[in-house]
Amino acid sequence: MSTATPTRAPHSDVPTGHKPAENRVGAGLFDPKQLVKSLPDALRKLDPRVMVKSPVMFVVWIGSVLTTVFSFKDPGDWFGWAISAWLWLTVVFANLAEAVAEGRGKAQADTLRKAKTDTVARRLSAEGTGEERIPGTDLRIGDLVVCEAGDIIPGDGDVVEGVASVDESAITGESAPVIRESGGDRSAVTGGTKVLSDRVVIKITTKPGETFIDRMISLVEGAARQKTPNEIALNILLASLTIVFLLACATLPPFADYAGTHLTMVVLVALLVCLIPTTIGALLSAIGIAGMDRLVQRNVLAMSGRAVEAAGDVSTLLLDKTGTITLGNRQAAEFLPVRGTTDAEVADAAQLSSLADETPEGRSIVVLAKEAYGLRERHQGELAHAQWIAFTAQTRMSGVDVDGRKIRKGAAGSVIAWVRERGGTVAEDAGALTDRISEAGGTPLLVAVEDTDGARVLGVIHLKDVVKDGMRERFEELRRMGIRTVMITGDNPLTAKAIAEEAGVDDFLAEATPEDKMALIKREQAGGKLVAMTGDGTNDAPALAQADVGVAMNTGTSAAKEAGNMVDLDSNPTKLIEIVEIGKQLLITRGALTTFSIANDVAKYFAIIPALFAAVYPGLDKLNIMHLSSPHSAILSAVIFNALVIIALVPLSLRGVQYRPVSADKLLRRNLTIYGVGGLIAPFVGIKIIDLLISLIPGIG
Repeated sequence: MSTATPTRAPHSDVPTGHKPAENRVGAGLFDPKQLVKSLPDALRKLDPRVMVKSPVMFVVWIGSVLTTVFSFKDPGDWFGWAISAWLWLTVVFANLAEAVAEGRGKAQADTLRKAKTDTVARRLSAEGTGEERIPGTDLRIGDLVVCEAGDIIPGDGDVVEGVASVDESAITGESAPVIRESGGDRSAVTGGTKVLSDRVVIKITTKPGETFIDRMISLVEGAARQKTPNEIALNILLASLTIVFLLACATLPPFADYAGTHLTMVVLVALLVCLIPTTIGALLSAIGIAGMDRLVQRNVLAMSGRAVEAAGDVSTLLLDKTGTITLGNRQAAEFLPVRGTTDAEVADAAQLSSLADETPEGRSIVVLAKEAYGLRERHQGELAHAQWIAFTAQTRMSGVDVDGRKIRKGAAGSVIAWVRERGGTVAEDAGALTDRISEAGGTPLLVAVEDTDGARVLGVIHLKDVVKDGMRERFEELRRMGIRTVMITGDNPLTAKAIAEEAGVDDFLAEATPEDKMALIKREQAGGKLVAMTGDGTNDAPALAQADVGVAMNTGTSAAKEAGNMVDLDSNPTKLIEIVEIGKQLLITRGALTTFSIANDVAKYFAIIPALFAAVYPGLDKLNIMHLSSPHSAILSAVIFNALVIIALVPLSLRGVQYRPVSADKLLRRNLTIYGVGGLIAPFVGIKIIDLLISLIPGIG
């Protein structure tokens, strides 16, 4: 991120208390009503062209078709019809899990569509002499449009002239307006948002139909969601297990015939469905969609599921200092005079030189002079003959010429050079004072004056960066997660070192240029690490594109948003820490439910195999530890449990397994203890209860 601090309006782009607009989609947990709403979508997903995308559930779908066909051949076979019904319910429940996950995204998309309006654009002529009104859909990349208070911005673009307050609640849910201005990292505007004050000229940067809102709608609906590498690998594993059990079940009929018993197609299909990992196969897609949805609920738009997954494996986190680790606005803390000068003289000169400085730092100097030294707050209008010297990147100074005095305030090197050019003197202790402030993590500004006594340095202003509350604790939490944090800043090494120590980051990169950021990311990646970073400026775009997880601020430039694979609609750089946690939660949830599913299958072996063959091989009856009523009851109970456990785990799939920052070995033990042991025990209890209920039905038990 840029180290420059832009001028801000009363409303900050980083909300302190996020208050969703009334039409925002809630981030609540699983809503049972959503099951009913999503049922039509679940039924539409029974299309074989959709089912084939999930190998495990496609096998269940084929089994459902086969058992239904065989049931029609023998209409009086209640067992066949019961198995068919529960197999179809298993497929529907799996589709329902995915449909519910997608449903929340569609609700968010409906909210976004309301922001899309057919607007009339006031396009400037090529000569800049006038404007013409055209439909917003006729705008092209590079067109300049004018927007004033009350206008809807007709397309995505960058402010190239002026500053305005903009209502972005349609896309962020935040009711507080934000400031958009030219020439900085807060220039990007989104089509469909509303200008509340002033006048701006906007350069259009996207084609109609390819706006940011269009992309958001496509992404939150899931239309652009591609399976991630881990998800593909798990699908391959599940497909392999399915093939293994398919071959195993195919070899059972000859053995059964040899043993003098007969296995019908209905029994074989039921056996196969119970043995393959249907639970995780049914929930895998829902887990991935829910991970992206959790980001959307936190106003972060992930351009791909791959980015969410990568966030869970991040080992290095690059964070900008200004606005992320610190509050962003440096505040004047004290005035330090050099020998032969009083602090009152320094305060008076500092206040005069800051009257025309509208930055937060400049205003804090005026306030400190008033509060700490009792100086009356003066205004520019009181000094009618004063000549104000504006700050520039070249001079790195600002000041005022008034009443025969020339006062300058700015970077130490620039002020010292200004004094020496005029034949003045620099007190010996000036350098010691600036070094002391830098070593303490502050920013020193020298104050100098030229009058009848010549040019000289009066003293030093101590500007202090304020580290945000709780940052040290958050970095400690990241350290426990195995993530190394690196602070990036344009400050000098002394200042950077002091802030890094106060905040508790692991390392820092001082005086960072875009090339330095890129080099750091490449070094980390060369060591096999995944890197995440935030950015909002055009100069951040190369690093955002290089990072494995690049989070662009919505307030930033179009180049930054195009380069990143995530966009934070709230423009809160510290949210990167939450993104990492959500990514880890996605991976943990997938691992936990995979463990639970495989453990489930082990328990089902004890339910079905002994029940099928105990009559022929009495020795197997010792494995029938559940003492199920009959072979038919055992198979039907296992199939019913198989279907019900999917619907029971839908809330966990959508909410995610709670994440705690622990080591990998502790996490593995926790998964095996809770989901491994739980997955073993649950079928024994569930299948036995279902068997007892079935045995109470006359003619079945």
